[in-house]
Amino acid sequence: MPDVPTVAEFVPGYEATGWLGLGAPKGTSAGVIDTLNTAVADGLADQKFKARLSELGVIVNPMTPAEFASYIAAETVKWAKVVKFADIKPE
Repeated sequence: MPDVPTVAEFVPGYEATGWLGLGAPKGTSAGVIDTLNTAVADGLADQKFKARLSELGVIVNPMTPAEFASYIAAETVKWAKVVKFADIKPE
């Protein structure tokens, strides 16, 4: 559809990416969170695993628990604006 603009042309600054993360229930101890984070970071640092993820088009971006919390907060704000603008309602 050559006459249809791309989303980036239609909505300046548009960016959408998929991401995966690991969460834990509220109230999980900091020690458990740190242990999980270390285990995941170690796994993601494995070169063979990292290479396989890269073959699949995955960009590995490990974060600390605090960084991930900030990322989730920013994503929530970003997508809340989209939901409000588009007047999206739950079904």
